[in-house]
Amino acid sequence: MFVFVTKTIIMKRIFFVCLALVSSSFLFAQPGAVGKVPGRTQFYAELGGAGILFSANIDTRFAKSSLGWGGRVGLGFVTADEMTVISGNYNYELRSVVTIPAQVNYIFGKGDSPHTFEVGAGVTYVGKKLEIFNFYDDKTSNIFGTASFMYRRQPLKGGFTWRIGFTPLVAKGYIQPSGGVSVGYSF
Repeated sequence: MFVFVTKTIIMKRIFFVCLALVSSSFLFAQPGAVGKVPGRTQFYAELGGAGILFSANIDTRFAKSSLGWGGRVGLGFVTADEMTVISGNYNYELRSVVTIPAQVNYIFGKGDSPHTFEVGAGVTYVGKKLEIFNFYDDKTSNIFGTASFMYRRQPLKGGFTWRIGFTPLVAKGYIQPSGGVSVGYSF
């Protein structure tokens, strides 16, 4: 009993420390401070892409520039078949589950042009093991590898932005060609 209580307390402390570290990354000393780079952060809705069906994402650069290394994380959903075996019979039911795409990407372009190209790689977690690509084998997965090769139109001073491109998904030893399109706001 004592060991269980101690582990629970330790896990709660670790959780709160992680929560404090993550939330502190959103704090700023002076909003609108000198040196702010417009277009460095984007919020967008994506159809297809790393979210598989639909996702809402936040994308930011790691340096004070709208180009270079950055990352994105999102929250979305996908609808697919869930397979169950009952008395030797396969039963498929349509389910919708949450997806969490995360990628590291690099934006290529000229500093004075809104036309850029994005190359990225990452993973997408799906809340439940589903038959998303219907390959009809026993290896269902809830982790998908993702890549992105996207044309990206991002205004120099922020504003309406959009992306379109090739976004293959990798799972179960297969590569599934896919595409994605997104619209959003750059700030």
